[in-house]
Amino acid sequence: MNKFDYIVVGGGSAGCVAAARLVAESGGTVLLLEAGHSNRHPLLDMPPGIFKMINGSKFMKYHRTTPQAHLDDRVHDIPQGNVLGGGSSVNAQVYMRGRPDDYDQWNEILRGNNDGVGWGWKDVLPHFTRMENNNRFANNLHGVGGALQVSDPGHIDDMSRWFVQSVQSLGEPFNPDFNGPTQRGVGFYQFTNRKGKRSSAAYAFISPQLKNPRLTVKLGAEVDRIIIEDGRAVGISFRDKAGVHQTRAKQEIVLAAGALVTPKLLMLSGIGPADHLAEHGIKVKADLAGVGQNLIDHPEVPITAYANGPYGYYKQGDGWRMIRNGLQFKMFGSGPVTSAGVEAGAFVNPNTPGAPPTIQAFCVPIVYLDRDAQVEMKDGYGITITTVVVKPKSRGEVRLVSSDPSDMPEVSPNLLKDPADMAEMVAGQRFFLNAMQAEPLAKRLEKIVVPNANDVSDKALIAHCKRFVKTNYHPAGTAKMGADGDKLAVLDAQLRVRSIDGLRVCDMSAVPDINAGNTNAPAMMLGDRCADLIMGQIG
Repeated sequence: MNKFDYIVVGGGSAGCVAAARLVAESGGTVLLLEAGHSNRHPLLDMPPGIFKMINGSKFMKYHRTTPQAHLDDRVHDIPQGNVLGGGSSVNAQVYMRGRPDDYDQWNEILRGNNDGVGWGWKDVLPHFTRMENNNRFANNLHGVGGALQVSDPGHIDDMSRWFVQSVQSLGEPFNPDFNGPTQRGVGFYQFTNRKGKRSSAAYAFISPQLKNPRLTVKLGAEVDRIIIEDGRAVGISFRDKAGVHQTRAKQEIVLAAGALVTPKLLMLSGIGPADHLAEHGIKVKADLAGVGQNLIDHPEVPITAYANGPYGYYKQGDGWRMIRNGLQFKMFGSGPVTSAGVEAGAFVNPNTPGAPPTIQAFCVPIVYLDRDAQVEMKDGYGITITTVVVKPKSRGEVRLVSSDPSDMPEVSPNLLKDPADMAEMVAGQRFFLNAMQAEPLAKRLEKIVVPNANDVSDKALIAHCKRFVKTNYHPAGTAKMGADGDKLAVLDAQLRVRSIDGLRVCDMSAVPDINAGNTNAPAMMLGDRCADLIMGQIG
């Protein structure tokens, strides 16, 4: 392949945005490499398609954790998108940015070593609003006219409405905008879709550039390593069905392969902890102890109940219901097919209601457990509420299994390992168990089956959390930005890999701490901001 000005490795949320901006505005040529498949598939386009995909699909890659000693040696899945658009093509489409203080804390972590590049809320907000085309809000916190379609849910199930009312009955306020002035409360999420069609990063940012001759998109391309010469990243080696190839970058290489694969590629390229690289016979190009460390993810634990009537989305994708719902969607653009199935949610602090929320909740109007839960449950109508610790203290790691690029990395997320995280999760579980037993939701539920609602002691809820905790699909932090004196800082404030010229990271690997909420929108912000940094539009 020819030389390109820029090579972007990873066509997920961040990579798509970075590549599209560079093509549109830099005047240079861009190669976007994605290991996965095309995003053009009917089930990916329709909001509820995620429930057909999550438990087994070519569009997902399933990382398996190491045995987690603090969870009685459980091994669990961490699914990641294996498709152009990455997580934005396979997620539940919830549009969340986090809180302003998430980003102000990044500035504090950098401690002034930022070369004039700020990462506070005032610095990142313009990136969010520039990308956004909101169907309800137009104010200083929301944009209209951007490429990313952000919309209210196209359909709201009664079970979701009862959830919102029941949480209000416990004293939580109704919040009309979780990305508004305050995060606290209960309400309905907004989503990255419009009129029932997913607005992934692939559709929103790459599709408008596909006819641009300066953009080359290569699917099914597994990157093996970055080629480094005299301390500079100059190219990449990748595999496809035709074999192994190399291509060069005249300007810069941007890594956006996600928080599990980006550190793997750095280490395979000789960038990482010297002792760990030596274990696998990899020549050290830059001894950066933080590569693969500081893995953060939002831990999630379910509460599941059976309904006493035909409430929720049970069987809505089967038989005559599927035909009816499909016709309604095709003819009128309405009905259950326009919903991602996660219409309502909440942010609460069960211990100190007036303080910043510690728990996020998702209301799913079906009986649902992850594929590795291995619990027998009857088919039927019901509801699942998942509780998530939004600012976890636990940290894990990503390491190499070998020097073979085809081997998946070894991942140990350590979800709920820190006692403070477990305490917050237990409090969240207890709060939303109470919400399920409050009106008007309570009179629609037959029985809470997971966990045992008759025993909400700390001991019982801790055992439940250890048994069922799983990823909220938000791994982050494994190649973080940091101050000059931070031994684990892989990147500087301009997202540049320390000690290596011409190489940046712009996915969620780069964050020093995780935001309070879903990570898809922050990943797109990182891609947008990285393009500005490369083009000299910041600092």
